Amino acid sequence: MSKLTVFNHPVISHKLGYLRDKRTGSKDFRALVNEISMLMAYEVTRDLKTDEVEIETPIQKTIVKRLSGKKIGLVPILRAGLGMVEGMLNIIPAAKVGHIGLYRDPKTLKPVEYYCKLPTDTQIRDFLVLDPMLATGGSSTDAIRLLKERGCKNIKLVCIIAAPEGVKVVQREHPDVDIFIAALDEKLNEHSYIVPGLGDAGDRLFGTK
Repeated sequence: MSKLTVFNHPVISHKLGYLRDKRTGSKDFRALVNEISMLMAYEVTRDLKTDEVEIETPIQKTIVKRLSGKKIGLVPILRAGLGMVEGMLNIIPAAKVGHIGLYRDPKTLKPVEYYCKLPTDTQIRDFLVLDPMLATGGSSTDAIRLLKERGCKNIKLVCIIAAPEGVKVVQREHPDVDIFIAALDEKLNEHSYIVPGLGDAGDRLFGTK
């Protein structure tokens, strides 16, 4: 079974409170998603390997740690996942960014793929799938499947808010993929929206309805 990490940090909780508020406009919503993503990146990258390197400080020679060069790929699920990219890149600036386009069929509520473009060296990268909302789990499981079909071996799912139903689906379909979220909410409503949630993340990010 994959590991579920729920962040319990006062700064993230503070920012998440403003993110949920319906009075928060698109400009501030984008900034908050960016900031929360950046804070989450620290924990998501905790297991990156490091090498010891000798350098010289202004005082003397010493041994320091540097990332071992493991290549990272960020894959936002379009379109809401785009809001998380900048925050992640602030912490992992050398990461390559792919994109997966999925939309939810309004009748079946199933994800439909319309776009997938990834770095060419997928087999040697660790991938972080980014999506602010993990609701039914359909889009996330489909995006992860697309990555696996293209040779990706090490994948993590990073979301800001999740419903228990979505977490269960991802863990069932992809037990090898660890999940990182800022908050685990109560449930899905009859329209498959997360409760209490924050509404439609894509619409709030880009000012659409």
